[in-house]
Amino acid sequence: MREDQPCKVVCRIKLDAESTKNFKEKIDDEYRVNMILDNLPVAVLRQRRDGSQSTTYEHGFRVGFKGNYAGSKEKYFINNHLSFRVMFHKDTETDAARIVGFEVTPNSINHEYKDWDEKNPQVTTCNKDTKNLVPGSTVPQEVDLGKEVVFTYDVTFKESDIKWASRWDTYLLMNDDQIHWFSIINSLMIVLFLSGMVAMIMMRTLYKDISNYNQLETQDEAQEETGWKLVHGDVFRAPNNYGLLCVYVGTGVQIFAMTLVTMIFALLGFLSPSNRGGLMTAMVLLWVFMGIFAGYSSARLYKMFKGTEWKRNTLKTAFMFPGVLFVIFFVLNALIWGEQSSGAVPFGTMIALVCLWFGISVPLVFVGSYLGFKKPAIEDPVKTNKIPRQIPEQAWYMKPLFSILIGGILPFGAVFIELFFILTSIWLNQFYYIFGFLFIVFIILIITCAEITIVLCYFQLCSEDYYWWWRSYLTAGSSAFYLFLYSIFYFFTKLEITKLVSGILYFGYMVIVSYAFFVLTGTIGFYACFWFVRKIYSSVKID
Repeated sequence: MREDQPCKVVCRIKLDAESTKNFKEKIDDEYRVNMILDNLPVAVLRQRRDGSQSTTYEHGFRVGFKGNYAGSKEKYFINNHLSFRVMFHKDTETDAARIVGFEVTPNSINHEYKDWDEKNPQVTTCNKDTKNLVPGSTVPQEVDLGKEVVFTYDVTFKESDIKWASRWDTYLLMNDDQIHWFSIINSLMIVLFLSGMVAMIMMRTLYKDISNYNQLETQDEAQEETGWKLVHGDVFRAPNNYGLLCVYVGTGVQIFAMTLVTMIFALLGFLSPSNRGGLMTAMVLLWVFMGIFAGYSSARLYKMFKGTEWKRNTLKTAFMFPGVLFVIFFVLNALIWGEQSSGAVPFGTMIALVCLWFGISVPLVFVGSYLGFKKPAIEDPVKTNKIPRQIPEQAWYMKPLFSILIGGILPFGAVFIELFFILTSIWLNQFYYIFGFLFIVFIILIITCAEITIVLCYFQLCSEDYYWWWRSYLTAGSSAFYLFLYSIFYFFTKLEITKLVSGILYFGYMVIVSYAFFVLTGTIGFYACFWFVRKIYSSVKID
């Protein structure tokens, strides 16, 4: 610490056919080397594109580069000399110092030496006295079969005014806050437009409808009922596969609770990028502990539908969604293992995840389910007829497939700009830390899902179609379909992935994300619609 190191030789290697091929591939694919010093990632200084004087950091340094040297054809060169600059902040009272910056300047140098001494190797292309590279010796190190590569580094320490508490600020310098504000204003416009529509339906249409229905005096007038009042005897009829709907709604509540609490923790600064892996750990643990809400909400709904097999319902809630995720994750991890990548999740960690799932999540789902079934069943505001009524022929735009697909466009539109930043941070080696923006977008997503589902549900009931249970879930949930389409578009326009395993990995993880997004948005839409339908039918007098 605080002792400069001039030209240190690490090792020399001779490139064989395999390592030459490997290096060339890595240079082609723009691989980066990442190092960590005192929990700070190594960074290369980069000037801002907008011409301002401030600098930003590029994470990691490139393995090498392609170029022409001395008029030759394009060749591959490796960065084999690293100049590290470590910034430290000195405590004025104790003379102790703490590391506040870790920068590197990578160079490609064809090192020369007289005699190679294994114990104390020296190269002539580094000058020990001036502590830097000898001028004129900057012939780059070519990557080719039989070439000898000597790896070297030097370290300089520099005092800095940056305090230890704010040493991450440069890493998290934001270039595109204007785009974020633009995306939030764009999303707010969608929300205002939808809120206006919902308010109009609630105030004008419903108010008029309810007052008309409640003033019906003669039986003749009662015969002329139209619209949503007509289906009052069928609107609370249990849907097909209501058990599955309960399972998905319970799982959605679990995801919603996990997301909300994770975001609040992140907003308070507990999950900053400096706390490596903190975000994923928090999400897994919160998911496990939120199992109690999944069991409770699933059981309440199941009891309302007069379901009898509560144990089967609880087991499905505990195993269905995590089971699908685990299978996909296990297959993807097996592929990474096959590639012998260090990115593979160790077998011990997989066992630990299964233990968390079976040891904490499943029992909590059963506890929640027990509490839910102990509660009295939710009473319907109107009685359900014995015989279901005929649904009239629907207009083309009220057909299920069309209205479900239309419903997903607006929630996706409200979040897709933020989604671009999230995908970039996951797949293009950048930090994501703008949780304030993310929280605002999440609130906008909730409101948009709720409002679009209510609007479309009202139109559906007005056209005397009372199959709204699944439709309300799928209407908001279909935004996940657009999310997956966008991830395909992002793959082909922004990423340069050529290897099959990498492609499978990308789409595998995007399937998991889209599936979770489907369950989350679907549940929000369902509960909004459930509240709305109960509200309008409980405010109408029905003989």
